Amino acid sequence: MKKDRPNNELLLVEAAALPEVFGKVAQAKALLQSGQAASAAAAARSAGISRSAFYKYKDAVHRYDRPQTQPVLTLHGVLRDKPGVLSEMLSAFAAVGANVLTVFQDIPAGGAASVSVTADTTGLTGPEEELIRRLEQVDGVLRITRISHKVQINRREPI
Repeated sequence: MKKDRPNNELLLVEAAALPEVFGKVAQAKALLQSGQAASAAAAARSAGISRSAFYKYKDAVHRYDRPQTQPVLTLHGVLRDKPGVLSEMLSAFAAVGANVLTVFQDIPAGGAASVSVTADTTGLTGPEEELIRRLEQVDGVLRITRISHKVQINRREPI
């Protein structure tokens, strides 16, 4: 590295232009993060590099997550404070092919709880309105409001 560049400068470089070891370090880190490797030694071995090479570069090599537009729907609901209402609500998402990404539920007050659910709607089998209608029919759902849809999220590309 040149002396006029700070040590913490980041560069975005196409993987094909780098020595193979950097891609293998990224692969080993992914194996560790996913739980497919139980230790750094096992991850390095699976990726085909030495443990010392892994440790030498692990803090400097990071995958770039390309932002992609993904159809994401966020709904806010008010649910009656009774067992099974949230579970039935989440089942309605699954029934129409929506993949729930996040669920935030407040502590119930006055017999009701506020909940926000964000779901990937890529796999929807029908229009979003059908999901909303299903949710409104769930016993114990007092109100459903659409907050947002079609936002940009960071999605990790498969290795």
